[in-house]
Amino acid sequence: MAFVCLAIGCLYTFLISTTFGCTSSSDTEIKVNPPQDFEIVDPGYLGYLYLQWQPPLSLDHFKECTVEYELKYRNIGSETWKTIITKNLHYKDGFDLNKGIEAKIHTLLPWQCTNGSEVQSSWAETTYWISPQGIPETKVQDMDCVYYNWQYLLCSWKPGIGVLLDTNYNLFYWYEGLDHALQCVDYIKADGQNIGCRFPYLEASDYKDFYICVNGSSENKPIRSSYFTFQLQNIVKPLPPVYLTFTRESSCEIKLKWSIPLGPIPARCFDYEIEIREDDTTLVV
Repeated sequence: MAFVCLAIGCLYTFLISTTFGCTSSSDTEIKVNPPQDFEIVDPGYLGYLYLQWQPPLSLDHFKECTVEYELKYRNIGSETWKTIITKNLHYKDGFDLNKGIEAKIHTLLPWQCTNGSEVQSSWAETTYWISPQGIPETKVQDMDCVYYNWQYLLCSWKPGIGVLLDTNYNLFYWYEGLDHALQCVDYIKADGQNIGCRFPYLEASDYKDFYICVNGSSENKPIRSSYFTFQLQNIVKPLPPVYLTFTRESSCEIKLKWSIPLGPIPARCFDYEIEIREDDTTLVV
């Protein structure tokens, strides 16, 4: 009888040990691959680029899962990354093409598809550069753009340092809504060189990033291209008031009255600055 009890005790202990061993061995780590074919594509929009990728390999086990991607990107030299979480296989944004671009992406599996915690793949990384031509001093200097009265855009620049007289510059621009980048057709010239551009009417261009490239050509040396991005509503220069009247109410009081400037800018958008001079004293209000 003692032998039987001992055998049962040994068997009981052995079964418990075997059961725990099976639980441990079945607890495997869940892994997922990074996206494939990650690349930065330049469609010719002067800084507006496409970041695109393909789904990772071996997603058959996660067909019921909503796979997401964490995308990080920046201009090289920037201290901060822009971060996007998306279910799509592409993303678009504007960049400064005077600098390189770096981006990285990985796959995310939500906790509902795993053992209760999010699973991340390793990173897939890529970079993009415009191959520079010419030394930096040859690019245009003192680029300045003004959107006069929210109606007429004019950009001007100075030639690069040390460039020869045969150097000429060309301006191209693009904003969302145009099929492709357009070249300036009305240049401002000085001594035979292009030093500015008068733009045509720009339909539906407000509150969008406006991209400009000024490149150049010379028979003697390559010319460095320059890239600029701004929004037109931020560079508006309004017209002055149509008239200003001045009335002296008393020896120590004057009254000024003026009209709202003409043009498409709403009256609520204006602030006014008044400068009054008396003898050697100037007062600005």
